[in-house]
Amino acid sequence: MKIKFKIFKEVASHLSFTKSAEVLNLSQPAVSKTIRTLEDTYKKTFFIRLGNHIELTEDGLDFLEYVDKILALHADLDNHFLTLNKDEEKHIKFGASTTLADFILPQILAKSEKNTPHTTIQLVSGNTEQIEHLITSSQLDFGIIEGSSHNKQLHYKKFIKDEIVLVTSANNPKFKTGVLQLSDLENLPIVEREYGSGTREIIYKKLQEYGIKHLKSNVTLQSTIAIKNYLYHSRSYALLSIHSVSDDLLNNKLKVIDIQNFNFERWFYFVSRQGYQSKTKDFFEKLVKLNHN
Repeated sequence: MKIKFKIFKEVASHLSFTKSAEVLNLSQPAVSKTIRTLEDTYKKTFFIRLGNHIELTEDGLDFLEYVDKILALHADLDNHFLTLNKDEEKHIKFGASTTLADFILPQILAKSEKNTPHTTIQLVSGNTEQIEHLITSSQLDFGIIEGSSHNKQLHYKKFIKDEIVLVTSANNPKFKTGVLQLSDLENLPIVEREYGSGTREIIYKKLQEYGIKHLKSNVTLQSTIAIKNYLYHSRSYALLSIHSVSDDLLNNKLKVIDIQNFNFERWFYFVSRQGYQSKTKDFFEKLVKLNHN
């Protein structure tokens, strides 16, 4: 039943069977069947099908509240019984690329703190290239990065999906409709990350698939935080992780400009040296997965 609730949660979040199937690595028919099963079980209609999209019904909204509570309780249960013995001391040192270190991992680690009171955490931050180098040179044993260079010395395992979005200051008067053509991207003033950044690498790789080899960039900064602070005071644009700008969107400091017919997703990866195994690494991966969302 927990799996069914997770599927319901994804569909309610994305309001799309196709998108939810992609995130869950399931087939769309499997996702649709799960929703039908839940509706049959509880004798309620949770979603209304309206042409190419779906919406939650009142019963669906009520059901979502219960699902959120149940999944949160499951997470607490797993944290309590599947993590370390509370009296066991452990030190975890790991690396993370900057988007993860600044915007995703702090919340995850804070959520796990009450169940791991004797565990100390040391997070080493850098761009993807730097973290991979620290691992291949044995200065770190494992970490989480954005994108993957598929270094043959390293083992990559998928963690969560991310989306890259085009953002600018909420006060920027251009593109009031919030939509532009992909070809327009080449003429916008772009602020970008430095060479070695996983975000930069995957952006250019994706754009080349659409025939775009260069962006109009005359500002390069070494962190997403620096880029956001630059955008607050300019009319430039940047391609950033949706995780890194969620608070800015809520606080009306930045806005997303949709690019027509352009969907830009990527994975975050657990990374370690090929063949490296340890209880600490396994515990770290489990801890992060249990406390995400």
